[in-house]
Amino acid sequence: MIEAPHYSASGAKKSAEFALPGAYFDGDVNEAVMHTAVRAYLNNQRQGTAATKTRSFVSGGNQKPWKQKGTGRARAGSSRSPLWRGGGIVFGPSPRDYRTDIPRKVRLLARRSALNTRAATGGMVVVEALAFTSPKTGQLVELLTKLGIAEKKVLILTHGVHEALYLSSRNLPRVHVMNYAEAAAYDVLWADVVVVEEGALTDEATPATRTFTPTPRPAPDAAPAARAKPARPKAEAKPKAAKAEAKAAKPKTESKPKAKAETKPAKKTEAKKAAAKKPAPKKKGGK
Repeated sequence: MIEAPHYSASGAKKSAEFALPGAYFDGDVNEAVMHTAVRAYLNNQRQGTAATKTRSFVSGGNQKPWKQKGTGRARAGSSRSPLWRGGGIVFGPSPRDYRTDIPRKVRLLARRSALNTRAATGGMVVVEALAFTSPKTGQLVELLTKLGIAEKKVLILTHGVHEALYLSSRNLPRVHVMNYAEAAAYDVLWADVVVVEEGALTDEATPATRTFTPTPRPAPDAAPAARAKPARPKAEAKPKAAKAEAKAAKPKTESKPKAKAETKPAKKTEAKKAAAKKPAPKKKGGK
């Protein structure tokens, strides 16, 4: 039976060590399976967007640099040949998918082997339920200092989702917090020390998501009364009957007769009379 150091939530070490469940911590370590799981994990983190241009994608090189014969130089058909400076790349990377799938049983065996490796080498610590009601990075650093692992890479496996503890560790580059059921073989092998909550290794029921309620921020001050525009009172809508009575009570104004437009004297007739009085011009050279 494999045992691990047992600590309280405040960091005080208990006299008796914690006996890890033998159904999972059986001491069996399969290095080949762990290698396969870690390689698949790293492959799945790759984006696969690396790309280079071949000679068909490099701009330029449409014209033959010089004639085929007579120059004394080697034959050349394009300045974008892979042999030339600024030419295309022959066997460069191209966008591809690095996704690597492994069977579920192989993945679980690799995770079990990784946990057995840390437990056998003294890199596993069991702690009681961590009491973090609000995100406090200083409180987490104090706990890791009491455990003597403040300067190591630490993986904290919680019993269920612990939001306050996760937020407390985000500012610590060497500390990762995740759910015990979600830890992969790579996560366990990355850490020098694995801290596990006691409830994750026992048969206790999974607690509900441990979330915290942040304190509400104070509301911004209201605008001064001088700047506030007063609301305009809306005119009351008059009923239709009152409108009809008001319209009937108004006296009708008498319409003024329109003045007839004065007739303008015809200018065309006067112009004709003046032209008739003028004498006719005499012809030159006439008798």
